[in-house]
Amino acid sequence: MKLSEKKRLQIIQAAEQLFSENGAQQTSMDLVAQTAEVSKRTVYNHFDCKEALLYAVIENMLNLVEQGHTLVYTPQTCIRSQLMDIAAAEAQLLTSDAFLRIARVAFLELLQNPDMAAHLNNTKVGCMRYLEEFLTAAQDDGVISVEDITFAAKQFVFQLKSFIFYPRLYGFALEPHMTQDFVIKQTVETFLARYQVAQSGA
Repeated sequence: MKLSEKKRLQIIQAAEQLFSENGAQQTSMDLVAQTAEVSKRTVYNHFDCKEALLYAVIENMLNLVEQGHTLVYTPQTCIRSQLMDIAAAEAQLLTSDAFLRIARVAFLELLQNPDMAAHLNNTKVGCMRYLEEFLTAAQDDGVISVEDITFAAKQFVFQLKSFIFYPRLYGFALEPHMTQDFVIKQTVETFLARYQVAQSGA
């Protein structure tokens, strides 16, 4: 790794630590430089503003998160069990310390920065990297009938987020019966109740 690349990584890692502890708004570029043990000029040589640095921090954190394997639709396998596997993998990502750390770094900034919010909303992570393709293949196989694949994919993930991710992000107490397994099962059953094609003779 070249010296300039090492310096850039030092800055990103220092900023990640500071943004996590204090929030981006409360962190100055001077403090980033001090923590990274580089000059302020070096920081600005790599990032012309704090927003650019925050983008880089979030991108770096996402790259380091274990997002799981891409699951491909298998015609010979029950659609319910395949969706259960997808939901379980997504729940594991959403509840991981690394993913929650990203959310906490980005959360306050997103409320004040519509452009960044739109950018992150369009960044596909976890099962959203492949879910639309999976659902399209399942529809082509005649197992489900979906009018809007993109909407259905988001519907699936957002239900998981609503009951698994956001309560943890905000520090809310979970209802005793709202276990991760319960939410996963209900998400899949709700999805299939809406989109699964009734099989002849069933």
